[in-house]
This record gives sequence, structure tokens and C-alpha cells, in this order.
Amino acid sequence: MSRSQNKRPAPYNPQRCWVGDKNKICYPDEDTAEMSAYLVEAEHNLPSGTLSWYHCEYGDHWHLANTGDTGGVRRRK
Repeated sequence: MSRSQNKRPAPYNPQRCWVGDKNKICYPDEDTAEMSAYLVEAEHNLPSGTLSWYHCEYGDHWHLANTGDTGGVRRRK
């Protein structure tokens, strides 16, 4: 087996930013954040509508949040 076949792929490290005291994953656009919210809900058997997404006030990207959290959270109907 050659060395190139023996290497493992690098782990995925998404871009993050600090929001308050939390280091949250950044999503490049609203559609990606929305689809990620639905995917996480499905993968973790969460009730639909548990997660929402919002535009970050510190950069041009989006984050996920619990629907119960406040602070400009929006969800498409």
C-alpha cells in the first residue's frame, strides 16, 4: 500500500464565529442555514420547528438557534 492510499482525509472544521459567549457554526446563506436546521432536526429526532436561523450581526453569514432563544431569530413559514 502506498503512502497516499494510507492517508486519512482531514476532518471537516466549519467556519465559526463568537456570538455572545457561544462559538457558533457559520452558514454562508439563508438557504444553507434553513436546510441545515431541517437536517439537524431529522437526524436528532427533534420536533419540527425546534431550530431556527438568523443573520449574524457581526458578519455576512447565518447561524442556527433554538426557537425559544431570542434575538432576531426568523423562520420561513
